[in-house]
Amino acid sequence: MIPSVIDAIQPSAIRVKEPAIDAGLAAWLDDHALYLDSDAGSASEIVPRLGHAGLFRIGVDVALGGVGGTTCDAIKAIASVARHSLSAAFVFWGQRTFIEYLLQSDNATLRDKWLPSLLHGEHAGATGLSNAMKYLSAIEPLKARAHALDAGASRFSLNGALPWITNLRQEGFLAAVAFDRDAGAPPAIFAVPHDIAGVCRSDDLDLIALRASNTAALTFKNVELDARWIIASDARAFLMHARPAFLGLQCGMSIGLARRSLDAVDACGDAAQAALADELAELRSRLDALCEPLYHGVDSGVFVAAPARQFEIRIALAQIAVAASQLELQAAGGRGYLRNASDTGPARRAREAAFVPIITPSVVQLKNQLAHHRQQGAA
Repeated sequence: MIPSVIDAIQPSAIRVKEPAIDAGLAAWLDDHALYLDSDAGSASEIVPRLGHAGLFRIGVDVALGGVGGTTCDAIKAIASVARHSLSAAFVFWGQRTFIEYLLQSDNATLRDKWLPSLLHGEHAGATGLSNAMKYLSAIEPLKARAHALDAGASRFSLNGALPWITNLRQEGFLAAVAFDRDAGAPPAIFAVPHDIAGVCRSDDLDLIALRASNTAALTFKNVELDARWIIASDARAFLMHARPAFLGLQCGMSIGLARRSLDAVDACGDAAQAALADELAELRSRLDALCEPLYHGVDSGVFVAAPARQFEIRIALAQIAVAASQLELQAAGGRGYLRNASDTGPARRAREAAFVPIITPSVVQLKNQLAHHRQQGAA
């Protein structure tokens, strides 16, 4: 039987705080949060603004153009953005995760060429590896294939389709996509540029929220790329090591969203505050208690060999984000359900929280994976 990391976590009396983001960016996000959630009109501004604030450089070595720190510092930065707008945090996750792939790649030429513009928000990076992460967990097969065009497998024809990728900016992007290969070669991960023949981006998906996240489908029809665009020649081995950062950076969205909702409850009227005080304290304590093992597991590499532990934390954080938003709605009362309310934050955060459990891998998929791990552990 695999021990549950959640069972070992005790409620925390220590308040964990993420660093505040640039005041100008915070004000812009607060002013535009509802618009970013309900309309795509400002979608083009998110990546440049986050880049200008230096957020993509967090957790990247100074020698590579970053400001230093670890991946956990990037998780905390995403949490700080999620306090203001989950749409912006979702884009941040996509960009920073693509950057993480380049940092972990053996392809120094690709990294040197693209990392500077990605770090400064001049170009978008889209992590189209949700399908690959599900493939890694035997949830679904890869949906794209690379056919070698020469005997040395230095040139490839790429075909396939992915139904949902975030941060596909209309102004240009690189998308990380895993492709199955012929003749028994392991699947490979390519960086696919937007402007090469055969790449087709759909219109934005008709989402009920997070509409400024540049989320669309991507198809590949006889796209020709050479080996210079390969991020990893063995997708499975690469993803095993990249998954902790992929999931950890996702967790930043839940952390920040939950904190903002809990802070809103804390600031509500005395009557509501008194009625909800116990639930508020419990959720805040559970949230703080989950952050420590998350940060330790990502930075130490523990989750590479023990992914089930991170799955549990990711599930628990998603549940806390949903519970926190519901508690905020209770505190807001009827005004939280009015379109013309002076504060539309409670309703928006409820929509945002509803999205968190379905981010790939979804909570349902992670629960199935946990059940599989436990069956193997009991065998």
